[in-house]
Amino acid sequence: MNIVFLDGYTTNPGDLSWEPFRQFGNFTVYDRTAPADVIERAKDAEILILNKPELTAHHLDQLPKLKFICVASAGYDTIDVEAARARNIPVSNAAGYGNAAVAQMALAHLLNVTNQVAHYAKINREGFWTKSKDFCNREHAQIELTDKKVCIVGYGNIGKRLADLLRPFGVKLFAVTSKPQNELQDVTAISLQEAFKTCDIVSLNCPLTSKNNQFINKELLSQSKRGLILLNTARGRLVNEQDIADALKDGQLGAYCCDVLSQEPPTTDNPLLSAPNAHVTPHIAWATTEARQRIIDLLIDNIKSFLKGKPKRLVN
Repeated sequence: MNIVFLDGYTTNPGDLSWEPFRQFGNFTVYDRTAPADVIERAKDAEILILNKPELTAHHLDQLPKLKFICVASAGYDTIDVEAARARNIPVSNAAGYGNAAVAQMALAHLLNVTNQVAHYAKINREGFWTKSKDFCNREHAQIELTDKKVCIVGYGNIGKRLADLLRPFGVKLFAVTSKPQNELQDVTAISLQEAFKTCDIVSLNCPLTSKNNQFINKELLSQSKRGLILLNTARGRLVNEQDIADALKDGQLGAYCCDVLSQEPPTTDNPLLSAPNAHVTPHIAWATTEARQRIIDLLIDNIKSFLKGKPKRLVN
């Protein structure tokens, strides 16, 4: 079996082992693959593994040996899964690998905003505390999470994990979800509009689809509770970034905390890189050592299952 991994570096920059893949036959891994090189590098692959390279119907038409696609991620919005289905090529993802890691990052972003941890650590290095007339020197209000209304948009595995992390803080939990209320326990289902109008904190934890591209926009933000804290550890294109930046500038949004942008890496003129109270991390939520090892383990399991004729974690 000929297996090709088009962009293995972010999954394993050298601290983990590729050896388990070699049990299936020839294994080739590239650190990164430019769009122009996808077909050339994948032309002999029977099993193709990838994370971020786009794989379209055009690509698939030129990969006659391809039998199985493995996504080294939970998200698969860069792959035309319907085109793969039409060509009888199953696509499996690594669902569940990053539930703990991504939820942890969302909480880290939230606590950084409510307690201003990074801000105070930075200014204290510049002598802020040493100049104080009091034992305590603060310049921003801190926020307790107790009794705050938090809405999770997309109540899947990551959303549920985030809810588990938030419960000990005594928050009131809400969700925008298609799940019936009787499956939500102490979480109350509400609409997206109601979430933005009434909640103190909204966390985006939903997959990107053609229907929700930039669904967080000027119209919705103008109706939001003033000072809302918005978290996004899902996909950058869920929001209109210029509208987010404008809402931050006029104070309609209290903070925007994200680990994802619409273009990655971003251009230097991305409005969120200079907007006030925008806290941007470089798409690292998923990348704990434990989560990356879990990706490898799931990829191995997906390949084994496919070879047995019983593929798992199918997304098409």
